Amino acid sequence: MTRRLSLQDFLASRKHVVQVRLTRVRGSSPREAGTSMFVAADGLWGTIGGGQLEYITIDHARRMLRQHVISDTLDVPLGPEIGQCCGGRVEMSLAQMRQADRDAAMARQQAEDQALPHVYVMGAGHVGRALADLFQHMPLRCILIDQRAEELALCNADVEIRQSAIPEIDIATAPAGSGFVVLTHDHALDFLLASAALQRGDAGYVGLIGSATKREKFRRWCRDHCDGLGTDRLICPIGAGGSRDKRPSVIAAFVAAEVIADLTSATAATAPERSMEMPPKGKQPDAEGVTAGAPSRQGLRPLDRRRPP
Repeated sequence: MTRRLSLQDFLASRKHVVQVRLTRVRGSSPREAGTSMFVAADGLWGTIGGGQLEYITIDHARRMLRQHVISDTLDVPLGPEIGQCCGGRVEMSLAQMRQADRDAAMARQQAEDQALPHVYVMGAGHVGRALADLFQHMPLRCILIDQRAEELALCNADVEIRQSAIPEIDIATAPAGSGFVVLTHDHALDFLLASAALQRGDAGYVGLIGSATKREKFRRWCRDHCDGLGTDRLICPIGAGGSRDKRPSVIAAFVAAEVIADLTSATAATAPERSMEMPPKGKQPDAEGVTAGAPSRQGLRPLDRRRPP
């Protein structure tokens, strides 16, 4: 696998770097105040939002390097003047980095990395590996877990790979606010892991692959075997975004959007923002996830994003 370039590696390989920092944002802007980007003559690390704003800023930073300018500021309107239509205005500081600046930037980045939400993908099958491929590019720490070494070996994503004989222990020891996507090769194991994630009470997301029929079976199983554990906060089916395409990469795309929306919400540390509505009685999806006698997914109502009572 190809490891993503870290800020530490970027700074270590370049002697002259300008740190760009958004110091003030008014109105609409691609990124928020405090965002940093690091510009060298032959590369950059991070982004302040792309577009003309970023192009102008990179050009200005590299001019500073060529002309040996130590520091500068920019005040940029995000409107017709630069061919951008956000409508806001940003102020930036630009400064060539001293060693103390490098140390401070790496310390901040390390703290941000440690604060990233964890997502545990429980199962390294086709969909699990497709999820890992997507999660490696997102602001989270992905841990792909399976009991089968041969399946884990097929993952090429830059994520943590963990072979675990007792994966419920990994769930029990995960940080508060973590997300759990359960999609193993065994339905009994799915039930065990999903119930373990729900019993924590502090998960940011708990999703179980399957149909509405599987959700109902799991609900009854929790009632009978988990002291009546509630399943209102369970997302099942996962990735029910409206596509009939069941290829792993498509399923993973919908699930990844679902997970990142919950984990980056203001209340992600306590609970997901929505639950999955059950279809009307008598219209349960079949083994392929298609609801008998129901309209196509394009005709279904959007998911209920209200917090369950």
